[in-house]
Amino acid sequence: MTDATAAFACNSYSYIFSEDAERCIAHLATLGFAEFELMMYPGHLWPAETDAGARRALRQAVEANGQRIISLNMPNIDINVAGGTAEMRRYSLGILTDIVRLAGDLGVPGVVIGPGKVNPLFPAPREVLVGHFHAALDELAPLAASAGTILLVENMSFAFLPKVDELLLAVDAYGRDDIGIVFDVANSHFVGEALGPALLRCSPRLKLVHLSDTDRSTYRHAAIGEGTVRFGELPSALLAAGYDGPLVLEIIANDADRAIADGAARLAALGIGRKP
Repeated sequence: MTDATAAFACNSYSYIFSEDAERCIAHLATLGFAEFELMMYPGHLWPAETDAGARRALRQAVEANGQRIISLNMPNIDINVAGGTAEMRRYSLGILTDIVRLAGDLGVPGVVIGPGKVNPLFPAPREVLVGHFHAALDELAPLAASAGTILLVENMSFAFLPKVDELLLAVDAYGRDDIGIVFDVANSHFVGEALGPALLRCSPRLKLVHLSDTDRSTYRHAAIGEGTVRFGELPSALLAAGYDGPLVLEIIANDADRAIADGAARLAALGIGRKP
């Protein structure tokens, strides 16, 4: 284990097409990681493909190795809880319901979700979209509580609430204290937010921070140093927000092992990373 990688959790995005979740965890452990965010994708980790026995086996293997799955993350490619049709919203909630139950079975403390997407040419009124988002929370939040996990809503640049202020307004208006926020540094940077104020705004609900790089012209979750995110501002921003929870490397790269390990080292050199 290296000091750099040990200070971070690792997201499995780069490995969804090449390894199932259990092999991916074992592989990332060789790089020095002990905490993981698993992406939900068929062939990698998917509720319908993971029966009760497989769930027990994965949970037991992780716990036996002193590891921890900190979150399950649905990439929101094929679902939309704010969709214009009731059929799409119902389909999306069905998938997310299965993921929340999987999180409960695996003992995972959080499930990352998005507020939904919109047609950019002619979007529905904001109050309608927020209503759909809140209706999704009506079903998912109580289920998460009963499963022993919580919902973690992420600032997604392609969602209808891409900026932190508008996302927090919608979550706060819903009125449940047990709904957390994931602050994605790259997503925030891509939509033009200043890192420090945006992160500070999240602080009352902040549960996870996602780390990757991007510029403001092409949306990416690139290796650290390949974009224009001002990571040098992050230590003071985290301190101001009072955040000492998991920092998740969510880097998508062809040479993922190198990019992720190098990212951990670059961030550690800036004083970023949880202390053991």
